[in-house]
Amino acid sequence: MTVNPFEIKPVTFEKTVSCLSSIYPKPYRKEEVDPYTKLRIILMNGTEYEAIWFSHRFFRQCNNNDLRRSLALLRSTEQQQQKLLSCLKPLNESILETTIGYEHLAVDLTSTLAKREKNQYVKAALDFALLEDFDHLYRYANLLEFDQGIQAEKLIGKLAEIMPGRPTVAEHRFPADDVKNFVDFNNADMLTKLNIAIITAAEQQTMNYYMNIAQFYSNDLGRKIYSEIGLIEEEHVTLYGSLSDTNKTFLENLLMHEYNEAYLYYSCYQSESDSKIKRIWEENFEKEIQHLHTAAQLLRTYEKKDYLEVIPKPEFDDLLVLSPSVDYVRETIKNTIENTGNNEGYISVNELPKEHRFFDYNNRVLGNVNEAPTHIIIDKHIEDFGKDYRYEVKNYPIDGLGDRKCDNTQIARIPSKS
Repeated sequence: MTVNPFEIKPVTFEKTVSCLSSIYPKPYRKEEVDPYTKLRIILMNGTEYEAIWFSHRFFRQCNNNDLRRSLALLRSTEQQQQKLLSCLKPLNESILETTIGYEHLAVDLTSTLAKREKNQYVKAALDFALLEDFDHLYRYANLLEFDQGIQAEKLIGKLAEIMPGRPTVAEHRFPADDVKNFVDFNNADMLTKLNIAIITAAEQQTMNYYMNIAQFYSNDLGRKIYSEIGLIEEEHVTLYGSLSDTNKTFLENLLMHEYNEAYLYYSCYQSESDSKIKRIWEENFEKEIQHLHTAAQLLRTYEKKDYLEVIPKPEFDDLLVLSPSVDYVRETIKNTIENTGNNEGYISVNELPKEHRFFDYNNRVLGNVNEAPTHIIIDKHIEDFGKDYRYEVKNYPIDGLGDRKCDNTQIARIPSKS
């Protein structure tokens, strides 16, 4: 059955306001939680974060106080929703255990979106960053076993593999090469617009987390790894954010934000296995219906536009369902592992001219590649355990990254013909 959120009667604003006791929920138990329940919580926390900061950006560029007051009302409820989701994380879940969830989400969410994406340009962007987040999961997993003696496969329920992707040392590229063409939303499929919104919010959440958490890690190497990978998350947010249609007004974007939230909460509700968390998705969906109708009214009032001009097919036809993507990731590794950014496109590092700005910039950022934190953790793990930490269902899909006793710093960074 399809659902049109604009045909659902919204509750009043007053009914979207929660008391303080209800926004501090009982956390999940990290030993028992379904990994995908945890991923949905991270996803929706990031989605709320994006909604809040978009509203603030809109607010600061708006000169109409009536409209600003409407934004403040919406934002207050979004803040309450975000606080509730954030506190579902238990006290005994470490920074690094939470990080494994962030990177697991990045892998399976990006794969899920890429598999359903019809726009090949957008799909290429998803495939490109996928292999980098996949490598981040591997680096953090090695840090987790090295520092805490915990195997990340237990945290993710063996739903994803943990092995190298495009090595993080190869991901430091000239910033201009992450700026891509924006997509014309007037002619784009609804799922394409949703995919861009979803992945941008998710990657921004990860970027913000690493920006604020690095200094709280317990040792210097961990702090350095968070800082290094945080630089790559900045690249990803630039890449994904550049895909969004720059011609849309703030009010059109507000409507899309609220629609995306409603879509995601409904998707989470439909696929959730935990009854208590399922109720949270249902309650937040009801609140987003109110927000969505308010955004549609603001669009009519201030721009004289109907919501159908922005969202011509508003029915939720294809819900987001997270699922394992082992085969998809392996195939993407085979096809694109050595790619890097090149203006608005992508190119194998083996095809770059030797004077390309990628090489100079990468060397400037890394200095001595052997001193890169994401490389050091693998070397240290090999030294202490005899090999790196991985969880693989079968042999690595290509030559060059299958050796568990040596971390490859050349692939996707140094042309193989050199």
